[in-house]
Amino acid sequence: MPSRSGQVPKDAVHHPIFARFYEKQSVAAEKLIATHRKELLAGLTGRVIEIGAGNGLNFAHYPSAVSEVVAIEPERHLRQLAATAALRAEVPVDVVPGAAEALPVKSEAFDAAVFSLVLCSVRDVPRALAEARRVLRPGGELRFFEHGRAPKSRAMVGFQRGLDATLWPRLFGGCHVAREPVASLRDAGFEIAASRDFLIPPSRLRLPTSYCVIGTARRSD
Repeated sequence: MPSRSGQVPKDAVHHPIFARFYEKQSVAAEKLIATHRKELLAGLTGRVIEIGAGNGLNFAHYPSAVSEVVAIEPERHLRQLAATAALRAEVPVDVVPGAAEALPVKSEAFDAAVFSLVLCSVRDVPRALAEARRVLRPGGELRFFEHGRAPKSRAMVGFQRGLDATLWPRLFGGCHVAREPVASLRDAGFEIAASRDFLIPPSRLRLPTSYCVIGTARRSD
């Protein structure tokens, strides 16, 4: 068990109904998302912290050069699913309760951090990214795969903001669809090494969650 940097409730997030919806929806969506998970994790080495591991769908894609994954998941049902997925992983995975805003691990303990469809739902994005920066070694990298604000459509951005201000976060476990993950990373002191925008699904159909970005950032010192 990693050493704690502060006291975090065992169930820092409690969304039992959404967790069961997400369990089924995320598995059904893997035919669209698995390729992006592989891209996200390709080339990682050493110790990795995955922040907001959900039900552990990333675990199968970690390369063998990864010596250990510490997977933080605050929601109890998803954490249990992640623990089961960890048993099938080809690299060692330790699933740990905790919140992105107060990671229960030592400073500068990891070679890489992973955010995968997580920054949309954390309660405090600047604090979560500050924590990620804290636990990375100097020169460590942060891999990100997130959805966020539509880049070129005022109408869609207005729609996204309306959803964020009303029912969407309540219905979908705190998810927000109008956040800007790349801008947030820069504001937190990360240098963007690479990023690529794309759509899910990759068609003319545009959903509030369609606008995705994947990339690598580095801790700047």
